[in-house]
Amino acid sequence: MIKLCDNINDIVNIWQEAFGDTKKEILFFVNNVKNARCLAYYDNEKAAALMYVVDCKVKEKSAFYVYAACTLNEYRRQGLMTQLLSYANKQYAPLCLIPANESLIDYYSKRGFRKQLGTDCVSFNEIPEIEEYLFEGCELEEPVLLMYEGD
Repeated sequence: MIKLCDNINDIVNIWQEAFGDTKKEILFFVNNVKNARCLAYYDNEKAAALMYVVDCKVKEKSAFYVYAACTLNEYRRQGLMTQLLSYANKQYAPLCLIPANESLIDYYSKRGFRKQLGTDCVSFNEIPEIEEYLFEGCELEEPVLLMYEGD
């Protein structure tokens, strides 16, 4: 089942396992991001995967930025993130994201993210420290913004 997640323990547990960030870093984001919601995939009562959907503008048009998309190790390769992305696209279109590396460009393109734009065309209505979070973590020499264009 996919639903909004506001359980800090669920968020910290999955985020830490996936990205290795400290609880303090995660809580800073959770407590300071203002225009976002966290979606989670639940297996019975256990949060197994999550992602944030953050309000943004792409070329001055409203959109939603996918951030901190992650799945617990024991649930990987079961299609949970694909289901979360599909759900998010139905609720919060259009979606966009900046993949962290080359393999994620391929991963997301297989899930309907196709159009590559420069990252300078996306903007957020968040405090500067949160904007830094949203742009950091990309290992690509030339980061790109991918837009969801369907399956």
